[in-house]
Amino acid sequence: MRPDRLTLGFDTSAAHCAAALVLGDRALAAREETMATGQAERLMPLLAELLAEAGVGWPDIARIGVGTGPGNFTGTRIALAAARGLALGLGVPAVGVDLFAARALDLPRPLAVVEDARRGEVHVQVFGPDGPQPPRRMEPSGLAAILGPLPVTGSAAALAAAQTGGPVLAPVLPLAVAIARIAAAAPDGAPRPAPVYLRAADAAPPRSPPPAILP
Repeated sequence: MRPDRLTLGFDTSAAHCAAALVLGDRALAAREETMATGQAERLMPLLAELLAEAGVGWPDIARIGVGTGPGNFTGTRIALAAARGLALGLGVPAVGVDLFAARALDLPRPLAVVEDARRGEVHVQVFGPDGPQPPRRMEPSGLAAILGPLPVTGSAAALAAAQTGGPVLAPVLPLAVAIARIAAAAPDGAPRPAPVYLRAADAAPPRSPPPAILP
């Protein structure tokens, strides 16, 4: 990680608006506000407040980190749109960081990150000695079969531990701080941030034919 790389990280993929400003290993400012709606209106003012708190301006930002989910479809899109717009306007790279990597940062391996996917399901990714396994969406009742007594972390860690008997690990860093640190350490030329979806969109194309257009 470059010690002089001032990185702004943020996430709106769940019922929160989280942001952090990181320089090296040090968080200059960080905040997470719980909200079910309103992230689109709150995100940019929150980022401006963080910069003012740290005594820096937009031109000082060298890199942007953004949470890519999995999570709420609309919330994830809000953060991604903001990150792409800021990256273009400031002329700096934007790096996407998935929720699993952020939750697992600086925790011992092996472990599993288990997140609430709503509708009675969870999102799971196992971080083993040989690296992370592909994430999956599943019902909690199946966790014991794939995790065994692995340590677990994440928003649904307590639920997972009740199924598996494994210990619960608290995240080492706030979510936005972890996102910013991972983004700062990413190699140059990272791909454009893209959302991580483990569930198909609720919206579906209409089944009835479109109305006829009269001349």
